[in-house]
Amino acid sequence: MATDQSARPEYDGDSDGTDLPLATTVAGAAVAVAVLLPIVWLVKAALDVGLTEALAIVARPQTLEVFVNSALLVVAVTGVSILIGVPLAYLTVRTDVPFPRVWTILVSLPLVIPSYIGAFAFVSALGPRGTFQRALAPFGVESLPEIYGFQGAVLVLTLYTYPYVFITTRAALKSLDTTLVDAARTLRHGRWSAFRRVTFPQIQPAIAAGALLVALYALADFGTPAIMRYDAFTRVIFVEFNSFGRDVAALLSLQLVGVTLLVLALESAVRGDEPIYAGRQGGRADRIRLGVWRYPAMLLPAAVAGLALVVPLGILLLWFIRGPAETGAATALELSTILNSVGVAGAAALAAVLAGLPIAYLSARYRSRLTESFERASYVGYAVPGVVLGLALVYLGTQFATPIYQTIYLLIFAYVVRFLPQAVGSMRASFLRVNPALPEAARTLGRSSVGAFRAVTLPLIAPGLFGGAALVFLTTMKELPATLLLAPTGFDTLVTRVWTAFNAGYFGAAAVPALILLGVSALSMLVILSREGYNVK
Repeated sequence: MATDQSARPEYDGDSDGTDLPLATTVAGAAVAVAVLLPIVWLVKAALDVGLTEALAIVARPQTLEVFVNSALLVVAVTGVSILIGVPLAYLTVRTDVPFPRVWTILVSLPLVIPSYIGAFAFVSALGPRGTFQRALAPFGVESLPEIYGFQGAVLVLTLYTYPYVFITTRAALKSLDTTLVDAARTLRHGRWSAFRRVTFPQIQPAIAAGALLVALYALADFGTPAIMRYDAFTRVIFVEFNSFGRDVAALLSLQLVGVTLLVLALESAVRGDEPIYAGRQGGRADRIRLGVWRYPAMLLPAAVAGLALVVPLGILLLWFIRGPAETGAATALELSTILNSVGVAGAAALAAVLAGLPIAYLSARYRSRLTESFERASYVGYAVPGVVLGLALVYLGTQFATPIYQTIYLLIFAYVVRFLPQAVGSMRASFLRVNPALPEAARTLGRSSVGAFRAVTLPLIAPGLFGGAALVFLTTMKELPATLLLAPTGFDTLVTRVWTAFNAGYFGAAAVPALILLGVSALSMLVILSREGYNVK
């Protein structure tokens, strides 16, 4: 069959921007501007404070204390996460510890528990007159170490973020060229020397990548510092906003964005640019034999996973069994609360897919500075902490978007800005797998551009499209700070119900929505594992 040789291929490598489809480019530009708008408005609100007053706020002792507190929290959580995650990864990949698959799953599971639910559980268990203290009272134990403050925040954040380091390090160890380790041993290097000179340089980028995720999470998390009464950036910003100190909140938000950029720069400097090549992968024969320490070595993953999983699940089930009457619940969970969560999460997932579609398409099909800028703009909201994004939209809504302020439309927009990269990344990967010749063939057979996309491209990218939507849906269900700042009055979701119930001391009312959230989080882990084909062998 003859084809139209004059038809221009959809993708021909680098683009100078002149061959970009006009409608798709305009749509991509509109989305990029929309996601950048809250941050631009936050900068404007901070600049309106005035230089003299801004310098006074930045230089005051309380601001410096918040900066030091946040820095200490990030350093401590990241450092301890590395100390836990790297040995666990090494133990399950490079040694003959029994049941490595079981331990891999168990030490990864804490990632599905939102840290604020973990904080609720640890406060209930180890706080004054908590479950553990009451259980130990008959044995003469009148008090336990203080859970509130820096130590409590580090404990909880570490327990629910170290899996980032574990997973990335484990992946690097599984692709490690073990022949280099064998060569080092034949040159009479001991195990520690071989690890330090051969293994560590190869897994260093993976450790840095996991540590970056931990550091960003610790810096951006709002729930844990608030529950542990620790004055980090996010907690102080939220308190200042609710105390009508919006100028201070705006300036602190900009400082937090600056610290976030600093963390990204440090990770880029630490990870190194040397290429790492995979070689012969470690099999059972290459694993280190632990000898008499083989079974005692299981105590490490058992202790970590037990502490991270048993405490929150045990406390939630205890609240559930005791019931609302004993735990002081004012009202039972209403069906509308669940429907609200599902509704806004579903709307956010649909909106994120529609908004991300032109950016993903242009990024995959046309390489140019313009399409690259669109894609990078979509990631800005993801890198900004939720409390900062929520505050920026409060400024924007009260000044220029009053018709949608205190409505679910602004809340859904916040979710889209926050989680748009999840949809873009998933759809872009799917677009890259579609042979550009297929839609071109449809066009030569008389289909329009839209018709070729609907008949050929859309079915092929459907898995990536639904996968991205699922990730946005599931992460939106757990989002806390932006929801607290932007949810309309009287609009309850599962996360706001958990937050309100715990703050009011109605632990029984927090149990059911928290358990539902854990179920949703576990589902998100299954989605990630099924899409990535993660191998836990």
